[in-house]
Amino acid sequence: MATTLVQVRVDDELKNQANAVYDALGIDLSTAVRMFLKRSVMVNGVPFDMTLPKSGYKAERAARALWELSNAAMENGTSEMTLEEINAEIEAVRETK
Repeated sequence: MATTLVQVRVDDELKNQANAVYDALGIDLSTAVRMFLKRSVMVNGVPFDMTLPKSGYKAERAARALWELSNAAMENGTSEMTLEEINAEIEAVRETK
């Protein structure tokens, strides 16, 4: 089978980091690139997910919710409860149901 030369320009640091990863895996950079190309052909596309984070990233909402819960606990005087006190509160509520 005939072969052809493929050249790619990358910065030195990226190449060195990639080489370190592939060395640890026991392959060289050329083999890794061939694997990428073969897998691309197999899946008929890029062989990994390429997605952008959704707007309103969930971590922001989670952090905001945590902040709101923390403020509510401070207002209710429950922010300094121990785990034992929290469990006792939960058990008391369960007993009333």
